[in-house]
Amino acid sequence: MYPVIRTMKELIVNRSQPKLHPLAAHVSYHRCWPQDIDVYLEMNNGRILTIMDLGRTGLGIRTGLVAALRRNGWGLTMAGASVRYRKRIRPFTRFRMVSKCIGWDDKFMYLDQSIWIGDNCAVQILYRSAATGKTGIVKPDHLLAEMGMNSPSPALPDWVQGWIDADRGRTWPPVDYGAQS
Repeated sequence: MYPVIRTMKELIVNRSQPKLHPLAAHVSYHRCWPQDIDVYLEMNNGRILTIMDLGRTGLGIRTGLVAALRRNGWGLTMAGASVRYRKRIRPFTRFRMVSKCIGWDDKFMYLDQSIWIGDNCAVQILYRSAATGKTGIVKPDHLLAEMGMNSPSPALPDWVQGWIDADRGRTWPPVDYGAQS
């Protein structure tokens, strides 16, 4: 089940938080509840992806992204992700989530999110996201201008550019290994 109450909390809490520059990091704090765990008594990997929505929600509110999307009737889609799970998140563990836009290209925004337990990174996700309108993808430069920012993207880290390049070489549609022959 989607964490509706947690999402409402993020909406309410972040409306009163100081605004952030579109390239600033948003830090939020969360806890692993019993409904988040799987049969291995740790936060379920799919639930981690869902909980990451909470960090992006706060980031979007505080940077003005949500307001720009609403003003223009645009949507937002996730167009790809690369995940590293490195530490189990046990029930009742309190953790810190860091969410940040790290740059963009001609179509996509790239977001770096991580979950920290103390000084240890438990999870890091690189997301590729796009704003969408009636005619398709909204150029990131146009979206950022709507958010009050008119500067070029910072250089993307080599590991991010490597992921972008590797993904361009990936076949689409994928092979349907389950197709009847």
